[in-house]
Parts: sequence; C-alpha cells; structure tokens
Amino acid sequence: MDKPWLKSYPPGMPEEIDLNAYQSVADVFEQAVNEYRNRPAFSNMGSTLSYGDIDQLTAQLAVYLQNLPNMRKGDRVAIMMPNVLQNPLAIFAVLRGGFTVVNTNPLYTPRELKHQLTDSGAKAIIVMENFCHTLTEIIDETPIQHVITTQIGDLLKFPKSLIVNLVVKYVKKMVPAFTLRRGINFKTALRKGAGKTFKPVQSTHDDIAFLQYTGGTTGVAKGAMLTNRNMIANMQQASAWVKDVVEEGEEVIVTALPLYHIFSLTANCLTFMKVGAHNILITNPRDMPGFVKELKGISFTAITGVNTLFNGLLNTPGFAEIDFSRLKLTLGGGMAVQQPVAERWRKTTGAPLLEAYGLTETSPAVCINPLNLTEFNGSIGLPVPSTEVSIQDEDGNILPQGESGELCVRGPQVMKGYWNREDETAEVMSADGWLKTGDVAKMDSAGYFRIVDRLKDMILVSGFNVFPNEIETVIAEHEGVLEVGVIGEPDQKSGEIVKAVIVKKDQSLSEEEIIRHCREKLTSYKIPKIVEFKMELPKTNVGKILRRELRKK
Repeated sequence: MDKPWLKSYPPGMPEEIDLNAYQSVADVFEQAVNEYRNRPAFSNMGSTLSYGDIDQLTAQLAVYLQNLPNMRKGDRVAIMMPNVLQNPLAIFAVLRGGFTVVNTNPLYTPRELKHQLTDSGAKAIIVMENFCHTLTEIIDETPIQHVITTQIGDLLKFPKSLIVNLVVKYVKKMVPAFTLRRGINFKTALRKGAGKTFKPVQSTHDDIAFLQYTGGTTGVAKGAMLTNRNMIANMQQASAWVKDVVEEGEEVIVTALPLYHIFSLTANCLTFMKVGAHNILITNPRDMPGFVKELKGISFTAITGVNTLFNGLLNTPGFAEIDFSRLKLTLGGGMAVQQPVAERWRKTTGAPLLEAYGLTETSPAVCINPLNLTEFNGSIGLPVPSTEVSIQDEDGNILPQGESGELCVRGPQVMKGYWNREDETAEVMSADGWLKTGDVAKMDSAGYFRIVDRLKDMILVSGFNVFPNEIETVIAEHEGVLEVGVIGEPDQKSGEIVKAVIVKKDQSLSEEEIIRHCREKLTSYKIPKIVEFKMELPKTNVGKILRRELRKK
C-alpha cells in the first residue's frame, strides 16, 4: 500500500526494523546487562540497583520459579504490585525462566482479580502484601498454586527497608489483615534461588511473553497475547524513533505510569533498558507534592505519561523550579494530549510534549510524532517503521486521504490475538492482518494521523457527529478549568446533547462563562447544553478520564 508518511520521516529514519536482532525479550535483557553491568538500572525511594544487580537477582528468582512443583515453560505468572524495585525484577525473572508475565492491576477488586487469574490460568503470583487481602478472598477459586509476597521496602537499603516496612504496616496501616495458607516472602525466594545454578531457557519469537489485559471497557477484560516477536518489534520501532536524541548508557527516565500499563512497560521498562538507561520508579505519582519533591533531586532526560499527569504536575507548586536543563524527551500517550497542556509544558520545561498513539493490542506503539518537532500539532504523529496504518469504512474499504473512518493497523507489533477468545479476536482482526482499533481518525497529505475520537464516545446531535475530544480541548483552554470530560446525554428533541463535566481551577468559574467561551470556538450544535462542576473526575489508575463512568453518573 501507499505510505505517504515516509516522506515526512526525519532524515535517517529506517522504513523497516530488524526483527532478527533478538530472539526474545529475555535476550534483549541479557545483552543489556552484559553491556551496562556497572551502570544504574532502576532506582526507587533512594535505593538503586545496577544492571549487574538485576542480572544476579533475576537469575535467582528465575531459578526459584523453575524449581516450583508443576511449573513448566510457558506457564503464566501474575505480577501484582506498584512501581517498586521488585516489579521489574519480577518481570525479567519470569521471562528469563521461560514463563509468561500476566501484569495485574494491584487495585483490582476481588471479582476483577478472580477473573484475570482464572482466565489466564496463572499458576503463580508475585504480590505486594498491601493487596494480599484481595487475593485471600478468591485464591481458592483460581488456579494459583504458588504465592510470593513482598513488602514495599524489601529491596531498599538497610535500615531504610525495615523502617519503610514498619511504617507502611503499623503506622500508616496500609496492609489490611490477610491469611494465606501458601506463600513465601520475596527475599526468601531470592535466597533459595541463590543456592542453585540458573539455566537459561531458549524462547522463540512465537512464544507469548506477556498476557496483557485490556481495560474491559467493552465487556469482560481480555488478555492480549503479546509474543516475543511483538515486543521485540515495538522495542526496535521505538528505538529507531528516538535514536537521534537518546545516548546509550546516559539517559535517566522517569517512570510514573505503573509498569503493569503497556505504555510504561514497553517504553520505559523495556526500550530504555535496551539502551542502558537509568529508570526512576515513582511508586505513588498521585501524591503530586511528593512527586515534585522527588523530581527536584533528579537530573532526568526523559519522562512519559498521560495528559492528566502532565497537567497535574504543571499545577503543583514547585514544579516550575525543577531543573529541566537535561530534559529532551517528553512523550504523552494513553489519551489525547490537550494543546493548552502541551503549550504550558513547553513554556515551563523548555521541552516539547510530543503525542504518541498506541494500544495494548499493538504492544503498544503505532504512531509517534517526530522528535524534531518544536510545536504542538494536534496529531498522533506518523506510523513507526514496519507499520501500515489505514483509514477504513464499515465494510473494510480503505478511505482516501482526508476522510474520517476507523483507524486500522498492520505490523509485527500487532498481537497474536486474545487469549482463548477466537471469536473476539475475529471481531477486531481481519483475515489479511488489519487490527481494527475502534478509533475514528483521518490522515493528511503529509501522512500525519489525527484521532477524531472513539467510535463509541461519539455524540450524535440532530444527525451531526460530535466528538468529545474537540470540545474537551476547547474547554481546557479556559484558564479557570483544571480538568474536563465531555459526554452525550439523551435528549427527546435532538437525540443527544453535549454535557461537560468540569473540575474548576478558579472557584469563581460559572456555567455561563464556559458557554460563552465555547460559543467563541464551536458551532452551535457542539456547545454544551449542560455544564456540571465536580470536585474530581473518575479516572483509570494511569489517569485517563473515564467517560463511561461520567455517563453512569
């Protein structure tokens, strides 16, 4: 197919990536630890592990897992914890042991956790004690045979490790009571593994590296089968995209999004590990004052996040005083980056906030804006190397440039399918390899793609299509607005009307002022007929505003 985006590629950007450079994600890891052994790899709460440290520790944990009863190559191991040092260790140990990682949201309810553990068939789980009470409720109804528990401070330096664990458990009372009949402590598992010799497992491109569960916004959560080939492809694609700004062995990247999220997993944990970066893990980014305090002590070069994260930082006292002299890469994904946020980020930090686009099903990167852009352009960028993107109608016909339709993706990063759900896989993947994203988009003459909105979020006002992203961007430009979500409300006259739910920055902000502001920017049928003010908006754990929850309320 025609690829007009290639003419907009930065100089030296390859059209294709080398898929055969690595055999598995574990292979990427082992090459990185060999090359950068003495460099810092991961830091959290003032403690740092080098690449040599994580090589040794992951080998110990991998050996322990391999010697557990009934554990075979390809078996699934769930990992349920926030961004602490144990998290990347667990990920790489599971992969090196020849198993499949099942990333699990630590804030799951018992019902959600039971579904994921049962659906994935996970035999083992590595879980932080803070969330063991949830596991306790449902473990007997799942296939889990082995449990490894850990505390927040387990890998911190002594005596801080002891102090943190005591404060978390007994002062802050963040560990609800639980009883597990089977289980072993993380540090004990490491000690047991240290007494045995690690035997590497040969994995292939077709082996499943991650079962990455979708958010379940359209029904029950589904596990996207991401193979070694998928993950290697996306690492190679992302590496090619950032090669002109990334210096091997010298980068310091801030990881605020949880590692169980595909964006953070692939971009921060894997791609930047591949180039020997120092990864700063933020355990609780929702504590914005604490987050800003931590950033003040770091000379960081890159940060990834979602629009609400960047907006939150910009509105936290002290953020503007941080040293941004080394910052050269800020990447936003997971939701649309709003122009007012991008412009303020640029003004405050001196670095552009670039928008990228991806999905769990694509490992995740599909499009990224060129890193040499200096201004916000409102697009999701250009398809990364070895990727085809098309705009299709309901019948699967490819639409011409400038027309809106469903964005479809084809490339080596597209998932193998949904775990044990051939029918749902068939609904989103065509016979010739196109993945239907469910996003409405269009392509311009230069090959840049722009998301119009999600198909299911579209509002139909008297026969006119209204897309929430456009209205949210306009409202967010008002200096009195902190956050905004836009949804459709049923209406007898016009079918639906537009409703805006707003969190105020300026407490004197009124409904009339918002309507007046929108009238200056939008045609009449797009102007909200209902403006509602709230103290906060419902969000996912990575900060994405949940429109479906706004609709429920």
